Amino acid sequence: MSRSQTLPARTVLAARGLVLAADGVASIEIARRLSVSPDRVRRWRAGFERGGVDGVGRVAPGRGRKSSLPEGTVARIVQVTQRERPPDGATHWTTRALAARVGVSHETVRRVWADHGLKPWLVRTFKLSNDPHFEQKLVDVVGLYLHPPERAVVLCFDEKTQVQALDRTQPSLPLKKGRAQTMTHDYKRNGTVDLFAALDVQSGHVHYDTRDRHAAADVVAFFKQIDRAVPADLAIHVVLDNLSAHHAEQVTRWLAARGRAKRWTLHFTPTSSSWLNLVESWFAQLTNRRLRRGSFNSVQHLVDAIGLYTDDWNHDPKPFLWKATAQDIIDKVRRGREALNGYHDVSVADH
Repeated sequence: MSRSQTLPARTVLAARGLVLAADGVASIEIARRLSVSPDRVRRWRAGFERGGVDGVGRVAPGRGRKSSLPEGTVARIVQVTQRERPPDGATHWTTRALAARVGVSHETVRRVWADHGLKPWLVRTFKLSNDPHFEQKLVDVVGLYLHPPERAVVLCFDEKTQVQALDRTQPSLPLKKGRAQTMTHDYKRNGTVDLFAALDVQSGHVHYDTRDRHAAADVVAFFKQIDRAVPADLAIHVVLDNLSAHHAEQVTRWLAARGRAKRWTLHFTPTSSSWLNLVESWFAQLTNRRLRRGSFNSVQHLVDAIGLYTDDWNHDPKPFLWKATAQDIIDKVRRGREALNGYHDVSVADH
């Protein structure tokens, strides 16, 4: 804290004084070195004795500079930010638009937002699953992650569809001091490919293939590839989503033939719960580290790039560790549903 460049100045100064005190420096000498009064140093010491590290730099209730804003202004800013829309129909407030509405400066609005952790310009996507068997499927999948069965491999399978071979219209400029790497905003489309991938939960190894489509026949072909790659004495548990091709008769018939039902077990994630499939984490890494900034002059070039990245990953695979219990997730989802229902009730009442 004493070396921080982001904490408030009063916090850094108090931390420096306490570090000197811990080294045995007297309060009067600390005051001289930091150009403050000895009484202020004594308050730092007393505050640290009462509140520990969490109390360093905190202003006691009733002390500090009094607000020059009329009473209720802060509450009004927070209420308008959270509950009202701008008169021009915009989706969220700016500091200047809200300042004009409330009758304060835009810097005041900015400080109130910072103090209350409000970020109207930021939005995050979410979706709560409406699957009637959500909890049952969740417990099944999370149980595989936390307590994988013996003599078996657990694979997280999915398709990354329509991966585009995009070729930038001009060469990119490399990273240099004072300038980020650049690339053109426009591109030429050279076709697409579907990536099939199955992540081994315990080892991190990725089985993969690229195909022109993702129909039931392609799913069966990839399952055959996995069946050949996994040692015959191991059972295969596959976590996958509810894509229609995964439920197709052709897939079901292949799994039922030649006793495969004893070896293969499919575990379907709840609807709208792609976050529960660990292979999505690997897809995100592939996208961020190889695809998003890549430039590909053909589909084959794209396929080669995916293969090179995946083969390199498999030379030193790193599994993604699942830590959340099923009950933790269920409790969080229930709180989310309660919050949505409560907000809906309030919105209807306001309307």
